[in-house]
Amino acid sequence: MKPTRIRMCHSLVMNYGLYKQMEIFRAKPATKREMSQFHTDEYVDFLHRITPDNENQFAREQVKYNVGDDCPIFDGLFEYCSISAGGSMEGAARLSRDKCDIAVNWAGGLHHAKKAEATGFCYVNDIVLGILELLRYHQRVLYVDIDVHHGDGVEEAFYTTDRVMTCSFHKYGEFFPGTGEVRDNGIGKGKGYACNVPLRDGMSDENYKTIFEPVIRKIIEWYQPGAIVLQCGADSLSGDRLGSFNLSMRGHAACVQFIKSFNLPLLMLGGGGYTVKSVSRTWAYETGLAAGVQLGGAIPNNEYYEYYGPDYELDVKPSNMTDHNTREYLDKLQETVFEMLRDKTAAPSVQIHTVPKLAHDDEDDNEMEDTEDKDVRRPMRLWDKEKQNENSLSDSEDEGTGGRRHRQSHREGSNGSRSKRRRSQSPRIGSAAPSASAPTVEPTPATTAPAPIAPAEEGGAQADVGSSSKGPVDIQSWAENVVKVEPAATPADANATAPAGDGDVEMADASAAETTNGEPSGAGAGDVVAEGA
Repeated sequence: MKPTRIRMCHSLVMNYGLYKQMEIFRAKPATKREMSQFHTDEYVDFLHRITPDNENQFAREQVKYNVGDDCPIFDGLFEYCSISAGGSMEGAARLSRDKCDIAVNWAGGLHHAKKAEATGFCYVNDIVLGILELLRYHQRVLYVDIDVHHGDGVEEAFYTTDRVMTCSFHKYGEFFPGTGEVRDNGIGKGKGYACNVPLRDGMSDENYKTIFEPVIRKIIEWYQPGAIVLQCGADSLSGDRLGSFNLSMRGHAACVQFIKSFNLPLLMLGGGGYTVKSVSRTWAYETGLAAGVQLGGAIPNNEYYEYYGPDYELDVKPSNMTDHNTREYLDKLQETVFEMLRDKTAAPSVQIHTVPKLAHDDEDDNEMEDTEDKDVRRPMRLWDKEKQNENSLSDSEDEGTGGRRHRQSHREGSNGSRSKRRRSQSPRIGSAAPSASAPTVEPTPATTAPAPIAPAEEGGAQADVGSSSKGPVDIQSWAENVVKVEPAATPADANATAPAGDGDVEMADASAAETTNGEPSGAGAGDVVAEGA
């Protein structure tokens, strides 16, 4: 989980020229209050206070919160968590406000973190925080997880609500975290809204497609989500140091392409992946797919070029590993999932009125534009007012306007690209150069945001999430304060949510702080890139 892999991915995105399809935005790191929408105040405060220098003073808390072992303490831990969470929350907010069609945060996807527990290299669950943001505007959200490990933290958070459906494709058995059996499908109002597809070692491209596409197509047709969150964990790739699947880069990316084909607002996140050269290759390739650009061939020259030997190609090939997923086993899994869906008559719907304000919205209204406080999130309207630094994409100070990454040369070659495109055309996407300078943005054309969700009345939707500044609360209480659930919707009613913007794409290139091993911080230190070109 070292941020080097994100920096390597960012370098490929820049050197393949994908930034020409992007506009750059930088997400503000999530604050303690924002993290407490899901996590308990005590847990967030612990993450904020602990450092390698004082960890002996928190011995009891480390045991309580499962910090240590696979979730070690390192310098910049809280900054790492806030950058990851801030990128996912900002991406979700821009999707909800119709600023883009696709948002990408490769530093996110930390799907194991629990309400008050770190586990599996995950401290703060940015996915849950991003989904909570989407639920403020969308009736239903679908979460899809293609990491080799079960997305237990996200499933647990929404296990009792029908407003979020989780679907995880993962290895099951004597393998971390040991959860995700096919019959684990939710409880209470959430019964039937958690889908698990447990797989065996050696999963190949062909067999993965055989089970992935029918299941996802059926779920989308039945559940009719307003937005999709896709966790693109790269430890399901062939040759991963901790995984045991045998997917190629293109087999993994085929899942992204299939999800994208439904033309729903899409938040793409990172996740696991422990062979860094495979992770960076795959996420760069999938960034291209999000932008409608087909990458391939030789790796362009970049600062990490030596990592990609001996072939120096943009590809991750499968091995000769035996696939233990037989056709009979996959057919039985598919039948079980379809039977589970048949038990439900229709997707739930919610009444739509005005979006509920967060507790700190009033503070944002009075916030100064030129703040230097990195622990305070600036409202999106202030980001949209800021102009992109003309030199932020230059290779060096002495390249001038001829630099291959220079902003001005990009603009001169893309006049008129700001005109509206229909969703059937290739979406546009952006990336950010690594920089410690102040965040800058390029405004996007105003669009009409989807209708927000109404405040709750009695009988609201159930969920199982987080905490407030007054103490921990669960998602059930949170959802009841956001929406009023109506009777089961017909297929026509369930599509009441307005579609996302025309052809826009966002990419969050947030990255973590420096680790104990002295790894460099990730690209952009929290850059969120947004399509608006």
